[in-house]
Amino acid sequence: MLNTVTASLTKRLALVFLCAGALTQAHAQTMPQGARIGWVSTERLFTESKQAQAADAKIEAEFSKRQKAMQEQIVHFKALSDKFDADAPTLGEPERTRRTREMIDLDKDLQRKQREFREDLMQRKNEERANISQKVYKLIQQIAEQEKLDIVLQESVWFSSKIDITDRLLKQMDR
Repeated sequence: MLNTVTASLTKRLALVFLCAGALTQAHAQTMPQGARIGWVSTERLFTESKQAQAADAKIEAEFSKRQKAMQEQIVHFKALSDKFDADAPTLGEPERTRRTREMIDLDKDLQRKQREFREDLMQRKNEERANISQKVYKLIQQIAEQEKLDIVLQESVWFSSKIDITDRLLKQMDR
């Protein structure tokens, strides 16, 4: 289910960026002289802000025990695999087949747990980013109103540092 939601979210984001690019181009062509533009680096907001760093630390603490347990399982599986490889030539056919099946089952279980861990981790990161995004959106609106900006863009191919409002957003977020 999470994969379906993630795929759907990815498709929606791609559509939003495509539409935003088309609208930005159309707006730029019809924008009156002297229009004020702002630009925001969302990646910087999600990496440099205190809120984002606190969220990352919170997630790290939340998932550290589970990650450590996963690492221990990986080490255990590798040890069993090495032992099996060393013992395989001396084992009888029924025992080798039984242990091969056990190793396959352990590998499948480990892969399933790793996949679930990654999915849960990504879901938590997305939840935290969504919370930060809501706050950022409100701050962007406030700054745009204060500075009388006509449009605020994000993630462009090129921009002038004169229109970058990312530092102001970071300061506002970190208060």
